[in-house]
Amino acid sequence: MKGIVFTELIEMVEADLGIDIADRMIGGAETSNNGAYTSVGTYDHAELIQLVISLSSETNIPVPELVRTFGKHLFGRFHELYPQFFTGINSAIDFLPMVETYIHVEVRKLYPDAELPSFECEITNGVLDMTYRSKRPFADLAEGLILACVDHYKDPIDIKRTDIGEQNGTEACFTLTPASVQLS
Repeated sequence: MKGIVFTELIEMVEADLGIDIADRMIGGAETSNNGAYTSVGTYDHAELIQLVISLSSETNIPVPELVRTFGKHLFGRFHELYPQFFTGINSAIDFLPMVETYIHVEVRKLYPDAELPSFECEITNGVLDMTYRSKRPFADLAEGLILACVDHYKDPIDIKRTDIGEQNGTEACFTLTPASVQLS
């Protein structure tokens, strides 16, 4: 997993909960490198899980809630760091299908070794079905990113998540129904 995800988690915890909590999270996680990550490095995704479990122990916030919150934070950071991906897009329904067809293509150019999740998108009668699949159990992270995207575009959209496959966080379908479709 790319180091930017690790560095952003630590920065979010420091900003939102304080340096002491971040230090205790790192110490409690007992990662192989004691929390020393670089944004361009590559690390085992299990260490991110260890960090979040440790943070949950420190805060008594459930792991899924922490991961969704982190996904929301990460969307905001991606918007700041990569504004070119958002240019000319006016809605979440227009943006989200581009994650697989454009954004992940560009990420692979920069990081050929990146192991990205896949997102299969289908729009039917204005409703977007977005299926997340990954070797890693981060459907909660994907959900946080999707929620933040909808908030970013201020779209009145109902989001429904259905865990699929082994229901271990590696596969989920997100159905995004715009309010205009719900009223029809």
